[in-house]
Amino acid sequence: MRTDEQGYVVRRSVLEEGTRPEYIIPVGSADGVWDMMKRVGRFRSEGWLSLWKGMSSVNHFFTFLIALHTGLLTSCITEVASTSFQPFIHSFLQSLFFPSMSPFHQPPVIIPVISHVIAGFLLSPLDLVRTRLIVQSATSRYRTYTGPFDALRQILRDEGGLRGIYFHPHLLLPTIFDNAVQSLVSLTFPSMVASYFGASVSPDTHPVAWNIAELGGMGLGLLVSLPFETVRRRLQVQTRGTAKPIKGCVELRPAPYNGIVDTFWHILTEERSDLPIVRHKTVATVKGKEKEKEKEEKKSVDEEYESQSWFRHTGVGQLYRGLGMRLGAGIIVVIMNVLDGRREAENGWAEI
Repeated sequence: MRTDEQGYVVRRSVLEEGTRPEYIIPVGSADGVWDMMKRVGRFRSEGWLSLWKGMSSVNHFFTFLIALHTGLLTSCITEVASTSFQPFIHSFLQSLFFPSMSPFHQPPVIIPVISHVIAGFLLSPLDLVRTRLIVQSATSRYRTYTGPFDALRQILRDEGGLRGIYFHPHLLLPTIFDNAVQSLVSLTFPSMVASYFGASVSPDTHPVAWNIAELGGMGLGLLVSLPFETVRRRLQVQTRGTAKPIKGCVELRPAPYNGIVDTFWHILTEERSDLPIVRHKTVATVKGKEKEKEKEEKKSVDEEYESQSWFRHTGVGQLYRGLGMRLGAGIIVVIMNVLDGRREAENGWAEI
């Protein structure tokens, strides 16, 4: 085995079980979201409470206590602050650039996009802290940060202070791109999809068609925005300045990325969305027709596996982690909106 200058064994592959640190979840295939949740919950260094590391709401006191040690509290503060700051910034920009605009007219789409970017930029340190807390190991022995306040303190101390946490190119540019793309697609794509149903489709006149258009717009928007979010998370995880690399519960790239384009390129060229294909050796005792039949069956299985999905066998799938789960959540939201709209229509009143 290859060793470094200090005599430690150097890992050559993420598939090497003997050199995998005990706090990293083993690489493997997961059949859906529930299977992945079970793998995290049953892993001894994480546990079921680790599933609440990045949740965006605090429902009761017990969950609040968990939040103090994970990214739950940070997520809650980020969501509340974002929903408060963004409308205020939007109103300020509208009054600054369009002071005489009537309340019945909509400002250009650039105004709400800029307001989302400014709000996302102001709250970017909280988003950085949340990502670090989610990725770090839940085991106290390997934990880098004890909580959100300790994480913010260490990042400010070791990674360039306020200037580094806001204006480092690996943080500033991904923040701008991510917030701009997400807000732009959410504001424009539903209307674009609705235009194919008819010019008069709106939330008031055709609520069902509009919800379907929003779902289609969300799906198209995820295809555009999710890679930018993935790249942003990758750059948030790697430390800068004098800070030591965090020990994540998942495999992290040992060499740092050098910006947005470099991150895109290395994800596409170095990674894949499934484990390498394991080809089983033919048993030597099988002879004649049985051996030929087994070879043909093995060849057909391999060909079928290879043609299952290039999306999983290349790095493209890594850019779209969580796509199916988000689409599923969008479908549930659409169903709930449609049922809620019907309930309001049934409970309504009419003038005679």
